[in-house]
Amino acid sequence: MPTQRTQTPPPATTPRTKPVRVRQVPAVSRSIAILRLLGDAKQGLGVKAIADTLELVPSTCLHILRVLVSEDLVRVDPATKRYTLSGGMISLARSVLAGSGFAQLVQPALDRLASSHGVTAMGVEITARQGVVVLALSKSSQPFRLHTDVGSQFNHLVSATGRLIAAHGGENWTELRKRFNAIEWDKAPSFETWKKEVELARTRGWAVDRDHFISGLTVVAVPIFDTAGRMTNTLVAAGLSSHLNVPTTARIAALMQQEARAITDVMQARG
Repeated sequence: MPTQRTQTPPPATTPRTKPVRVRQVPAVSRSIAILRLLGDAKQGLGVKAIADTLELVPSTCLHILRVLVSEDLVRVDPATKRYTLSGGMISLARSVLAGSGFAQLVQPALDRLASSHGVTAMGVEITARQGVVVLALSKSSQPFRLHTDVGSQFNHLVSATGRLIAAHGGENWTELRKRFNAIEWDKAPSFETWKKEVELARTRGWAVDRDHFISGLTVVAVPIFDTAGRMTNTLVAAGLSSHLNVPTTARIAALMQQEARAITDVMQARG
C-alpha cells in the first residue's frame, strides 16, 4: 500500500478572525425567522401562531407574510388561512447548489465511496450559524441506509464532523462544553471521552463517531480547508457499525483523505 500523505491542518492555536459587526435589519431578520419557522413546521401555520411563536406584532407579521407570498417564497391556503413554504424556495435552493463549486466537485468522490464501500457518502458545508448542511449526497445500494437528504442540517458539534469542528474551530474547552451539553445523542459519550476523540481527530486528520450520534451507525469525517486554513467542508461516510470495524474504518478514512486532498487542490487552484 502506498504511503498516505496526511493533510496538514491549521495549528490548534490558530486565532479566530475578528467577527464582522452586523447591523440588524428588523424586516430582514423577521422574514428569515418566519421562513425558518415554516420550514421546521410539520403543517401550515396561521398568522397568530407565527406571530406568537416569534413574538411579533400580528399586523407586522401579516405584512411580511404578504410580501413573502408575492415573491413566491410562501403560499397561503385560502380556505384555512395557513401559511407554508412555496415552490420559490426550491428554485432558490437549486440556485445555491448549481452555484456551489464544492457540490459539483465532490460528487464523483462521493459516488466512488458509496459504490466501493457500501456507505452513504456526503459532502458537508459548515455554516456561519454554527450548523452543518449536506450539499451533496451519494447513497449506497445496501438495504440499510442513513436517511438524509441534500439540504439536511445538523448541530455543528454533532457526530464525526462535530469533532473536527471542535478540533479546528478555535473555541476553548469551556465554550465547547456548553455546546456539547446541548447536543442530542442516541447514546451520549462523556465530555472527557469526547474531548479525547476531538484531540485525536486533530492529530490524525480524521474523526469517527461510533454508535453515539445514532446507535448502530458509524460515521467517518475528513476535513477540507480553504487557502486561509479554515475548515469549510467535510467529506462524510456513514454505515452500519457491524460492517465498519476499526480496520475498515481506518481504510475508508485513508481513502477519504486522498479524495479530500484532490478536492482541496482543485478548490485552491480555482481561488
